[in-house]
Amino acid sequence: MKTSITVVENISADAPASVSVLNSEVLGETPGVNLDDRLRSVPGFSLFRRSSSLVAHPTTQGISLRGIGSSGASRTLVLWDGIPVNDPFGGWVYWTRFAPEEIDRVEISRGASTSVFGDRALGGAIAMFSRQPEPRRITAAYEAGNHGTYNASAGVSNVWKEFAFSASSRGFMTGGYFTVPDEWRGSVDRRATVRFLSGDTHLDYFNPHDRFFMNLNLLAEERGNGTRLQRNSTGLGTLAGHYHREQQDDSFSLLAYHTRGEFRSAFSSIAPGRNSESLTFRQSVPSEAIGAAALWRHRDSWWNSLFGTDAQRVEGYSIDSPAAGGKRIGGGMQFQQGVFAQLDATARRAKFFLGGRQQFASGGHSFFSPSGGMTVNLGPFRARGSAYKAFRAPTLNELFREFRVGNAVTRANADLRPETLTGVEAGLDWSGEFAQASFSLYRNSLRDLIANVTLESTSNQIIRQRRNAEEALSRGFEMNVRGHWRRWNGELGYLFVDSRFSNGRRVPQIPRHQGSAQVSWHRGGTLASAGIRSYSNQLEDLPDRPLPGFTTVQLYLRQRVTSRLAAFAAFENLLDREYIVGLTPTPVTGQPLLWRAGLRWEGRIRQTNP
Repeated sequence: MKTSITVVENISADAPASVSVLNSEVLGETPGVNLDDRLRSVPGFSLFRRSSSLVAHPTTQGISLRGIGSSGASRTLVLWDGIPVNDPFGGWVYWTRFAPEEIDRVEISRGASTSVFGDRALGGAIAMFSRQPEPRRITAAYEAGNHGTYNASAGVSNVWKEFAFSASSRGFMTGGYFTVPDEWRGSVDRRATVRFLSGDTHLDYFNPHDRFFMNLNLLAEERGNGTRLQRNSTGLGTLAGHYHREQQDDSFSLLAYHTRGEFRSAFSSIAPGRNSESLTFRQSVPSEAIGAAALWRHRDSWWNSLFGTDAQRVEGYSIDSPAAGGKRIGGGMQFQQGVFAQLDATARRAKFFLGGRQQFASGGHSFFSPSGGMTVNLGPFRARGSAYKAFRAPTLNELFREFRVGNAVTRANADLRPETLTGVEAGLDWSGEFAQASFSLYRNSLRDLIANVTLESTSNQIIRQRRNAEEALSRGFEMNVRGHWRRWNGELGYLFVDSRFSNGRRVPQIPRHQGSAQVSWHRGGTLASAGIRSYSNQLEDLPDRPLPGFTTVQLYLRQRVTSRLAAFAAFENLLDREYIVGLTPTPVTGQPLLWRAGLRWEGRIRQTNP
């Protein structure tokens, strides 16, 4: 059972938290084009409206953990090799950037039980780590599936005496599927589609005490949003560097990054009957972010400490061009800076934790986020408890960008206040020879939660605005069990969460029950894996309009053909269940049965002797 959170490679912080680790083997056994679909086995992990990133609008791809969050903004910090990858303008995540086969592991920390992370870590943090470079490694894969789906990827790496290089790329396209049910569909409806190209390169330098890497990641994607006129596209790139020095009892890391991108989208108005459509406005959102962080970790025989500071400057603008003429521009600059300390001390079977972060944000906002807790080791059991405070500043997207989904218009609000959370949790972890289990109870009190509030609703149009809602209380229980026996591996996850505003009404977009189960069988070069995911009903942003619950089944098969070549097939929503993920006010459905089959080759280039 993992008891620490890896901030950057080689620097971690022990925490009284519930931490799930999905290694490359687990990720490889789970179906899903993008990484978000492979992480849904973790209790509480979901995107806005329970949708998949495959054809969902990018602005809905923010993450919710433990049911915290009722809008598309991510309330979970996502790091890739220590570098933040939440969109600088809106906080959502472009899951098309990450090739799942090139990810070594993913660590998911639920809850804000450590003060190491600042803004956007209201519900927790997700840390992804790239596959380490190997000598003369080369990979290639190709797959095809229904709905005109094609995916090709390739990777290469090499290691020299003090240097290493790795690169990977992925190209994907799908003809997509209709997101409006047959009985509601009109002549304006088209299949929701996506095509993208992503690439990533790493250059590493290392010696016994020092390590340095530079990383360049690029993404170009284009999406059709389900009608003739509604489309969006994104160009995005991040250049990052990380220096790490390791000494006997101390570690030091320095990170810096620059992200620049532009998001473009077209919005339309759809007439009753969905047989005619008119363009309302086109939108362009250029943005960039510059950030840096420094961390120092000291280890002693009975205590450890981690100190750090970080800063980020974000600038972005929403430039709207209405079809009627004219132009409206909203946006600006945000700057945040934080300092933090995290300490832990061991006394026999007990370990005590204390942390604090002081954050300074634009607009004169200042936050102090303390955290504290303890763990007690009782043989194979670990009991834990913690208390903490956390915050999230509104993004430029929430402050300044208006958008439209079908005939549902959501307006910006430049007067939004930051969200704050005060939480407590208690848990019990058990680790045996063939199984592990983790159980947690938690209570989170939220103030100024930013929600999409419905101002006006008719059969033809919904008008919403982002507003700070009244106080909300979220209470829940989560469970995660893993085990293996001979050739079998199994995992079971469950989350119950009751999130309500102070007036007793349920917080929208949060199901009370989420569950998943997966079982896999290995023998020689053969693998078979089957999984199930289930969600109970949840409220839409419209009052008293619940979205029904649903259950889907996944299947993954892989057969090694030679020592280097493997054939595979993946099935998502195997039973072709139709389920609703949103109301615009027309129902919007999730993905139907999707299947893919292909070949993956992985080997090493022979070294030629001079």
